[in-house]
Amino acid sequence: MDTGVPRRLFVVASLIIVQDLAFFAAILPLLPEYVREHGLSEAEAGVLTAAYPAGTLLASLPSGFLAARIGPRRTVLIGLMLMGAASFTFGLAESAALLDGARFTQGVAGAMTWAGALTWVIEAEAGGRRGTVIGTLFGIGIAGALLGPPLGALAERVGTEWVFGSVLVLSLVLALVAAGLPEPGARTRESFRDVVAALGRRPVLIASALLAVPSLELGATGVLIPLQLDELGGGAVAIAAGFTIGAAVEASLAPLAGRYTDTHSWSGPYALGLAVSAAALVGIGLAAGLTFAVVAVVGLSVGAGLAFTPATKSVSDSVETAGLHQGMTAGLTNLGWSGGEVAGALVAGAAANGFGLVPAFIGVAATLTLAAGVTWLGRRRASAFSA
Repeated sequence: MDTGVPRRLFVVASLIIVQDLAFFAAILPLLPEYVREHGLSEAEAGVLTAAYPAGTLLASLPSGFLAARIGPRRTVLIGLMLMGAASFTFGLAESAALLDGARFTQGVAGAMTWAGALTWVIEAEAGGRRGTVIGTLFGIGIAGALLGPPLGALAERVGTEWVFGSVLVLSLVLALVAAGLPEPGARTRESFRDVVAALGRRPVLIASALLAVPSLELGATGVLIPLQLDELGGGAVAIAAGFTIGAAVEASLAPLAGRYTDTHSWSGPYALGLAVSAAALVGIGLAAGLTFAVVAVVGLSVGAGLAFTPATKSVSDSVETAGLHQGMTAGLTNLGWSGGEVAGALVAGAAANGFGLVPAFIGVAATLTLAAGVTWLGRRRASAFSA
C-alpha cells in the first residue's frame, strides 16, 4: 500500500512497533502462571499487567517532546537500548517486584520508540494521507500482537530468559539500521511548559480522552480475559489462540479505518467499534464454554480495529490545529493509551477481586456503550476534528 512515506523508513518503523507490541502482548498467556507461581491476587495481577502502560504513561509527553526537540531518530535509538535491557531483565526476574519494575521500564522504552517511530512517519508523509499512514502502521504494528501470545506460550515451555532475552539482540539490530536513516529537519523551539499549556486546549483534551476509552478496554481485558479463559479450562495455548486470531482481525481493519477517516469523519467507525466491543465483552463474561469465549475475543478485536485508528487520527488533527509539532501526536497517543490501560487494568483487577469476573466484564461494557452513545449523538461536532 502506498502511504507516501519512504519504504525503508516505513519498514523500520513498522518493525520497531511490531517488536514493542509483540513483547507487550507476550505476557497474556503467562499471566495465569505468574499468578500461581508468585501467589498473586487478581488485584496484583492487575498491577503486573498495568506496569507496562504505567511506564508509558509517565514517559508519554516527555517522549513526544523529546522526538520534537532532538528528533525522532535519537528518540528511537534511546528507546531501543532501554527496551532491550529491560526485556532481558524481565526474562531473568524471579520475584514479582522485579517483574513489575522491568515491565514498567519496558513501558518507558515503548513510549520512546513509539513516539520516535510515529513522529518519523507522520513527518515524512506527503499527500494528505495521514489517516492511511496511521492505519497502515497500526495494522502492521498490531500484527506484532499476533506474535505476542505465541511468544508467551513459547516462553512458558522453553523459559522466559531465552524468549525475552532475544529482545536485546533484536533491539541492537534495529538500532543499527535506524541510525543510518535520514530524518526530517523540523524541530520545535518551544519549551516543554509552552507545549503542555497548548495541549490543554479543549479539542486536544477531547481527542485524547476519546483515545483513552478503547485503551481502557484493552487494559481491562488484558486482566479479565486470561483469567476468564483460564476458568473455562483454557491453558496458555487457548489464551494465545484467542488473542492471536483477534489481533489478525484488528490488523486487517486498521488500514481500512484509516483510509475512511481521510475522506470522512472518524466518529462513525469509532462509535461502531466501541459498540461492537461492548457486545463482545458481555459475551465473554457470560460465556459458558471456551469456544464461545474465544470467538467473542475475536469480536472484541473487530471493535478495537474500528476504534483506535480514527481516535488517533483525531489526536493528530487536533495537534495540527493547535499549531504543535507532530511529535506531540505520539506523546498524546501514548498518554491516552497508557492512561486508559493503567486505569482499565487496575479497576478491572480490583472489580474482579471484589465482585467477580462477570460484573467486571459488564461494567467495562457499560462504559464503552456510554462512550459510543455520546460520540454518536455528538458526531456532527466531533467531525470538526477530522477536517
